[in-house]
Amino acid sequence: MESTNQTHAIEFLLLGLSDDPELQPILFGLFLFMYLVTFLGNLIITLTISSESHLHTPMYFFLSNLSLADICISSTTVPKMLLNIQTQDHRITYTGCLTQACFVLLFAGLENCLLATMAYDRYVAICHPLRYTVIMNSCFCSLLIVISLAISAVNALLLSLMVLHLTFCTEVEIPHFFCELAQIIKLACSDTLINNILIYISAFIFGGIPFFGIFLSYYEIVSSVLKIPSRQGRYKAFSTCGSHLSVVSLFYGTGLGVYISSAVTESPRKTAVASVMYSIVTQMLNPFIYSLRNREMKEALGKHIERITSIV
Repeated sequence: MESTNQTHAIEFLLLGLSDDPELQPILFGLFLFMYLVTFLGNLIITLTISSESHLHTPMYFFLSNLSLADICISSTTVPKMLLNIQTQDHRITYTGCLTQACFVLLFAGLENCLLATMAYDRYVAICHPLRYTVIMNSCFCSLLIVISLAISAVNALLLSLMVLHLTFCTEVEIPHFFCELAQIIKLACSDTLINNILIYISAFIFGGIPFFGIFLSYYEIVSSVLKIPSRQGRYKAFSTCGSHLSVVSLFYGTGLGVYISSAVTESPRKTAVASVMYSIVTQMLNPFIYSLRNREMKEALGKHIERITSIV
């Protein structure tokens, strides 16, 4: 393939999930529906937490930030995909593609860190209940959010900026519905060894450490809860972790599914379809998981929706 020296002037082509013209209206309607459910569901969660004073606790503070991260990551990918389907123009500029890839990495990394932070919050609440308000004070909670955002931003910028030294070929078709960093690197004509090494190191550090933190937190939680003599007490302690465990399982389960799909199949389109679960469906289901499995959240949502309907 012929390489181009004017790398910054090239345009990528996002091939999407299918090139069948008959499927385009169905895909447009489906992804528009999922995006609206994701956006409105997470927005309602955020507004409910901010408006209900009894939900101003560390657990719900982290949940509101997780909902904002879900809105941001879905807004980074889905609107561009809908625009491409509607206009039948699948082009995206070099700068736009790198920017999208950077923001996807940023918000996915932030969500990963937030899940680890929420696991630590549950660990302190269950294992050190008497010191909970002292440890998880507002300043410390805000600091955890800032640190999570800073770590995610550094990781996203490092991986994205390292693409700038690559030279790309004239064939710049991305078999995906958004600019995924791994797919961008595959299109390069120059040596990508450093980029691939950085991706693996990043996945190990920024994926492995939060996951290990979640595992360690729940190991301590289970050990502590099993020491509670009453069955009702054990159930009450475990019930506060049910929603978070469901979201963690969904987040890492779909991520593992995408990785396995890319390893066992040679079709990039099949990998793109699998990544829909990781990048869209997970964010859409999170509000339902927290609203259906959490009694306080369910009651607060009911009051908030009644208040909105009465105004309308």
